[in-house]
Amino acid sequence: MELSELYTEVITEYSRSNKHKHPLKDPTVAMRGVNPSCGDDIKLELKIQDGIIREAGFSGSGCAISEASTAVMTELIKGKSTEAAGNLIKLFIGMIQNTVTGEEELEELQEAQAFKDISRMPARVKCAVLSWHTLEEALKIYAVSPA
Repeated sequence: MELSELYTEVITEYSRSNKHKHPLKDPTVAMRGVNPSCGDDIKLELKIQDGIIREAGFSGSGCAISEASTAVMTELIKGKSTEAAGNLIKLFIGMIQNTVTGEEELEELQEAQAFKDISRMPARVKCAVLSWHTLEEALKIYAVSPA
């Protein structure tokens, strides 16, 4: 199996999974992200305790790329500090923009690397980064008023 096929399989698997697609009870922070150009609309919810993301979930609807990216992201940030999550955002956006290309650096993204070639499909870039920008805004809100 070629690497591109593996990545396609990862995206397909996560877009169909409901593992992280659920609202959280009493989230610390919730943020809505909307991509008006294609209709992706998500609500990201986080439970943060002592600067650690203990739980992450989302609801809403979107295309397969958007939902898969959100599911991969929520899995990746669980158990990470808000600072580490912020670094993952920078890595992911950098990967999509082709400004971060080092394999060793990108290893930290784990299965989120499956979105590496999205930059070749400009119409889909906004779908892939929606949840990451939403997470970035949620972390800004948390930083201003941590629970």
